Amino acid sequence: MSTEPDLFVICKNCSSEVSPYITECPYCGHRLRKRAPKIERSGQVKRPRGARVRRPPRAPAMPSFDIDETRRPYATLALLGLSLFFILLVVFVDRADLGIVSHLSDDPWKVVTSVFVYRNGWYEFAALLAIGVYGWRLELRHGPAAVVALFVLGGVGGMAAAGALDNTPFAYGGNGLALGLLCAWAVPDLLRARAGEDHEGDLLGTLVMAVLLLAMSAATEEASIIAGATGAIAGLVVGMALTRAVRQP
Repeated sequence: MSTEPDLFVICKNCSSEVSPYITECPYCGHRLRKRAPKIERSGQVKRPRGARVRRPPRAPAMPSFDIDETRRPYATLALLGLSLFFILLVVFVDRADLGIVSHLSDDPWKVVTSVFVYRNGWYEFAALLAIGVYGWRLELRHGPAAVVALFVLGGVGGMAAAGALDNTPFAYGGNGLALGLLCAWAVPDLLRARAGEDHEGDLLGTLVMAVLLLAMSAATEEASIIAGATGAIAGLVVGMALTRAVRQP
């Protein structure tokens, strides 16, 4: 059995929405029509002139993600574990032997080890916090493959870009990885916010964390802005690809 949509009319005098079944506006007393609406023989009310139909809400622009809160984020834990291992390793090994302090033609493997080396404690805390939080949430949503892909594209790729593009390359730490994970996680909520839909994530807190990681490039010499920007771009691209994949039927 079908139902008629809700109807209303706009008072031309006070612009209020009023019932189409009255002849005077209850707010300002303005005369709306001379007669009450005509009722058809079928029992349905004939739509008065100027009446608007309330359309049903639009379908959500973004699909919902299946999140398994019981899943263990093994890839994120592995990245954090390697970072802690390198904290102990630099007690015995010079950081310059692990991080990017020159062009990569002689030691290309440093694009991997440099992601886990830090010299500034505050920078290390901010990067590892972002990796832990956003890597964990992203892995619950898309699985470990997404985190590993962003480690390669944002972390290692960011260090490779810093070594290749910087005239005097000097880069330690995982700011590219952290920004990659953060941006990939934030993409669905950004799309929801743009479409006027509700979103569950804290976009303001995420923005603060992103600004903090980018600001580390100015506050510390070891945090490369090239690595950070490369990671952020990789995160946005991967986030859009993952979202598009979920949208497919």
